[in-house]
Amino acid sequence: ELAPLGDVFVVAPEHEQSASSHRITLSGPLRHRALGGSFHAVDGTPADCVYIALNLTGLLPRRPDVIVSGINHGLNLGDDVTYSGTVAAAFEGVLLGWPSIAVSQQATNREHWDTGTAHYDFRGVCNFVANLVPRVADPSFPRHMLLNVNAPGEAPDGLRGAVATRLGRRIYNDELQLQEEVDGRRKYLIYGDSPGHHVEQGTDFAAIEDLRISVTPLHFDLTDTVGVGQV
Repeated sequence: ELAPLGDVFVVAPEHEQSASSHRITLSGPLRHRALGGSFHAVDGTPADCVYIALNLTGLLPRRPDVIVSGINHGLNLGDDVTYSGTVAAAFEGVLLGWPSIAVSQQATNREHWDTGTAHYDFRGVCNFVANLVPRVADPSFPRHMLLNVNAPGEAPDGLRGAVATRLGRRIYNDELQLQEEVDGRRKYLIYGDSPGHHVEQGTDFAAIEDLRISVTPLHFDLTDTVGVGQV
């Protein structure tokens, strides 16, 4: 869907990087592998991939005009954005001064991405983002802001439009489970349960429940401005 807008280059992590957040690789060099055409793999994080793509290292013939991160298999809503490698890649773009969009998609059968049985229909969100890119790439679009796009798991005819939202709040139901203990070392399973969320109007969660594409503007400023006056 993006191809008619111009040249599209894919620079993606070599391996799964779910919940890698905004981690960057400082412990050693990054390795690049050309996959043919405009496709490239990097053995680092999503943020690493954006950093490499935006620097004139010979990886790409020119710097891109806009960063589109995703489509992530599974939603990145509410507090999830603090863990998300997909959102972090878009944040890296904004940090370096580029317009950026993070895109995530719910499975049509509502399965988690790593079950092996999750199914996706990307047509609706692909078309939506393709129409969103020119607006974000316009020089008048705020460069301090990224758009976090989440789409419900529906075919295009099942979507009820799109809406601007704010971040909702997750309810994490995880329990620490001890799996085994060998030679004095314990092996735990964490983050195994599906999280819930607070029910509030106007949030990204509410949009998904209403079968609407959620568009949440995000920025880096985490300052509690009210708290500044209370310190």
